[in-house]
Amino acid sequence: MRIQQFLEHHGLSQNPFSQEDAQSDPLFKRFCAQATFHPAWDKICGNPGEPSTAVVFGEKGSGKTALRLQVVDQISEHNVGHPNDRVFVVEYDDFNPFLDNFRQHVAPHSSRPERALSQWKLWDHMDAILSLATTRLVDDVLEESHTSKPGAFEIHADRLASLSRSQKRDLLLLAAFFDKARSTHPATRWNALRRKLRFANFVSWWELGLGALATLVLFGVLAQNGSLNQLGRPWPWLVLLVAWGPWLIKQTKLLWLAWRVCRQVRVLNHPLIALKQVLAGFESKDLVAQPVPAKDRSDDRYEFLSKLQSVLRTLGFTGMVVIVDRVDEPHLINGNAERMRDLMWPMFDNKFLKHSGLGFKLLLPVEISHFLSRENPEFYERSRLDKQNMIRSLEWTGESLYDLANDRIKACTNGSTNPPKLLDWFDSSVTEAELVSTLSQMRVPRHLFKFLHQLLVEHCNRFTDGNPQWKIDRSTLHAALAVYRQNLKAYDLGMGPG
Repeated sequence: MRIQQFLEHHGLSQNPFSQEDAQSDPLFKRFCAQATFHPAWDKICGNPGEPSTAVVFGEKGSGKTALRLQVVDQISEHNVGHPNDRVFVVEYDDFNPFLDNFRQHVAPHSSRPERALSQWKLWDHMDAILSLATTRLVDDVLEESHTSKPGAFEIHADRLASLSRSQKRDLLLLAAFFDKARSTHPATRWNALRRKLRFANFVSWWELGLGALATLVLFGVLAQNGSLNQLGRPWPWLVLLVAWGPWLIKQTKLLWLAWRVCRQVRVLNHPLIALKQVLAGFESKDLVAQPVPAKDRSDDRYEFLSKLQSVLRTLGFTGMVVIVDRVDEPHLINGNAERMRDLMWPMFDNKFLKHSGLGFKLLLPVEISHFLSRENPEFYERSRLDKQNMIRSLEWTGESLYDLANDRIKACTNGSTNPPKLLDWFDSSVTEAELVSTLSQMRVPRHLFKFLHQLLVEHCNRFTDGNPQWKIDRSTLHAALAVYRQNLKAYDLGMGPG
C-alpha cells in the first residue's frame, strides 16, 4: 500500500514527517513555527522588547535552526505591534565569506585551518556583525532589501529624515568600513547612500578645486601673455606643487588610513583604492576624533556598535538581537569541535554579551560544550556564563517529542476540529506510555521524523493497495525501532548519517 493511502485514511493531506530541516520545511514555517515550541522556549527567547542573551548547546537535529526561525518570527510580530519600539535582527549564520577572507589575511598559504582559527579574535566577530547589520541597513535605506516581512523591519522615510547630521555621518562611516555589498562599486553605492541621506560634502572637494583652479589660472595667464615658454623654468611647477600640496597630502593620508583598515578588518575584502575614494568623500572635520577599525583592539568596534544603535534608535529600533547558528557548517570548520571552539570562544566576553540594548542568541553545537569543563577560572570570569541564560543541552523528553509529533499531524489535517493523534496510527496493543517510551529514544526532532517516516515505509511495504492495513502493530514498531537504534549507534560513533 502507498503511504499517501495510509495518511488520507487518517485524515492527513501530507506526510508530517517527510522533512528534517526546519530551514526548508514548509509545514514548520506555515503552522508549527507559531504553535510548537521547545519546553525551554521562554528562557531562550525572553521578552522580544527587552533583548537578552541566551547560550544554547544542542546536538544536530535538536531544533537550533527552528529556534532561530521562531525567534525571528516572534520579533517580527513584536515589531508589527510596536512600530515605535522595534527590534533589529542580525542573523549571523553564514560564516563562510568571513572565514574565507580571514584566512586570506592571516594564513593564505597554510593548509591547516587551525593555524588561521587560532588568530580569530573578538573584534573579528564584531566586524562581521557590524558588516551584516550595516549592509542590511544600507540595503533598506536604498530600498534594495528583499526581507520577507517588510512591515516588521522596513525603514520609514520620515524616520530617515529625522536623523541628525552626526548620525548621517555615523551611518556613512559604518557604510565606508563595513558595507560588504559588491553589486555595485563601493564608491558608487556610498555616494548613493549619501545622496539618499542628503548629506552635503562640498567642502571635501576644496583641495581638488584649489589645485584645478590654480592650474587653470596659471596656464591662462601664461597663455594670455604669450609666456608658455616659462614652463621650462622651475617656478611654474613650484606654484603648481604648492597649489596641489593640500590635495596630495590628503590623498596620501587617506591611502595610509585605507591600507591600515584593509589590513585590520580581516573578515572583509576591502579594495584599497575604492576605500580611499569613499573616505575622500568625507570632510576633514567629519573624520577628526572618529573611531577607525585600524588597530588590533575592540574599543573602536564598541564605538561603532554604539553609533549603529544610535542610528537604529532614531529609525525606530530600540533594541538589537544577534542570532548565531550553523557554526558547524563552514567548510573551514567542517564539524570539527576544536575549530568550533576556536571560532566561538572569543565571543564569550561578558562586556560584549551584556552590551546595553543588544541581545545574543547563541545556538551552538553540543560538541563544544564539553570544553567548558576544561577552562580556567579566567575564562569564566571573562565570560560570566552564569549570567547568560545558558542551556547545556537542548534536550527533548519522550513526552515533548510525542506532543511535537501530534502538533505536526494536526497541522496536516487542514484545521480539523477533531484531529487524529499519533497513537491512532497504532493498534490497541500499543499503549501511549509505550509509544512515549519508544519516542524518548529518538532524543531530538530530526531522529523522531526519520524514525516515524521509516516506520510508515516499513508498515506500508507489508501490505498491498487492495488489502490495506490502517493500524501499525507492535511487531512492526519494535522491528523499525531495532533497525533505527542501530542507525543511531552508528551515527553517534560517526560512522553513519543517522
